[in-house]
Amino acid sequence: MLKPTYSLPDLSKLYDLETIEVLKALASANRSLAELKGRAAAIPNQGILIDTLALQEAKASSEIENIVTTQDELFQAELFPEGPESPAAKEVSLYRDALKYGFDKLTQSEGLLPNSTIVGMFRLLKQRDDGFRQTPGTALRNDRTGEIVYIPPQDQREIAFAMDALERFINDDRLSPLDPLIKMALVHHQFESIHPFPDGNGRIGRILNVLYLTRANLLETPILYLSRAINNSKGEYYRLLQHVRDTAEWEGWLVYMLKAVDETAKTTLDLIENIREQISTTKRRLREEFPKLYSQDLLNNLFRHPYTRIDYVQQELNVTRQTAARYLDTLADAGFVSKHQSGRNNYYINDRLVALFLKVSE
Repeated sequence: MLKPTYSLPDLSKLYDLETIEVLKALASANRSLAELKGRAAAIPNQGILIDTLALQEAKASSEIENIVTTQDELFQAELFPEGPESPAAKEVSLYRDALKYGFDKLTQSEGLLPNSTIVGMFRLLKQRDDGFRQTPGTALRNDRTGEIVYIPPQDQREIAFAMDALERFINDDRLSPLDPLIKMALVHHQFESIHPFPDGNGRIGRILNVLYLTRANLLETPILYLSRAINNSKGEYYRLLQHVRDTAEWEGWLVYMLKAVDETAKTTLDLIENIREQISTTKRRLREEFPKLYSQDLLNNLFRHPYTRIDYVQQELNVTRQTAARYLDTLADAGFVSKHQSGRNNYYINDRLVALFLKVSE
């Protein structure tokens, strides 16, 4: 027998959610997030964090949907987009592009996250030009048993109405006095329960998490590596999503999401500290060993592109191709990077930086 459609709540009327357990988890998550925000600002070029961490978030979020790629495949796909690549690596790259698109729109609109941005992210992620679901028949099933566990709204007018209400809740801070982290958890649950798109709802919903935190000024840039924590407890994530629908009890879901933020903020803080130390060490070595070679642009290139190539250095440093090749070969000989070949193309890996990402992914 099909389960009845969950009655979507009016999020602006949810008040009595801050139980003792929720408040304890909330305090810890807010402390960790504040520390992450402060430490991230110590990285002189924020583009380094956005480019490198967005790709790691894309990888982890895609793995939740069983889209799995290796770090090497992922960076190779970034390096040689014109060449052959795995379908999984392409999917992950599209997720990263959708996240960056959403952040760019958020910045341009002075902190607003309208449905037009959400639809734009979906279109970029799925490489199609439609939007919210137009036809009925969508049901969510247990991957293992095939049992239908939830039927989201079916009528296109109901979907549009629910997304309009969610858009207001996201963007009008006067609608709820709740802490932004609790509101993020509510927004995520509501979005996944509306399930507005024909595909890609999980990944778009996880992009919304970090964009909402950025909109709420809890982060300067979308760098919270949240999908990794969800991926490590995927069964509990889906169980608690459904538990709210079955019981209208929010505490377990809220505590779960707040602990995920806390854990992820600490992991990301550690990663950023290690990146900052590597940047500092590399800068010092370059200045001491190759003072004529050193420039801030070259340093940025090595950390913005864990896998780099002559073309990148040529464009970003505004030098000739011959000079860019000489720079990279000199760095490879001195152990700053390792040199590799793919077909007729040379590329260079910042191995110590990649090792940090591999450690986090373990």
